Amino acid sequence: MAIPQGPNQRWSLDLVSDALSDGRRFRILCVIDDFSRECLAAIVDTSISGVRVSRELDRIAEMRGYPCMVVSDNGTGLTSNAMLKWQQDRQVEWHSIAPAKQMQNGFVESFNGRLRDECLNEHPFPTMRHARYLIAAWRDDYNHHRPHSSLDRLTPREYHQRSEKYQP
Repeated sequence: MAIPQGPNQRWSLDLVSDALSDGRRFRILCVIDDFSRECLAAIVDTSISGVRVSRELDRIAEMRGYPCMVVSDNGTGLTSNAMLKWQQDRQVEWHSIAPAKQMQNGFVESFNGRLRDECLNEHPFPTMRHARYLIAAWRDDYNHHRPHSSLDRLTPREYHQRSEKYQP
């Protein structure tokens, strides 16, 4: 796959798991624009079905438009009938990576590593509300306050905005 040359050409999705302080598990749906590395969503919930994923993708698209392609692994929430219908109805190409080949989805895997190292491993989460709050705050910092060397030392949001300014 070619590296995207503009926003919304390719989004990457993945689900990350963690636990509250009492041991109850939760998941995070991470959606990344591969061009700007911007985290478009980090949805925290106890369960995230294909219906929920499709609803969240539509919510993002209301603000940004639909991507040309989505890349994901073969997890059940991302290969369900709801997701197949979503991609067909919206005419979005879907690329599933090969099993056990996470680096075929390197942008979101890199993001997941930062999320785990800098947020999930650093904070205990006593409640879902607390987890949602801290993950949203970390996402805001990641998108708006942290320059990336791969983005000419711009933040993901700045890189996205600069690209929009220069679109023909």
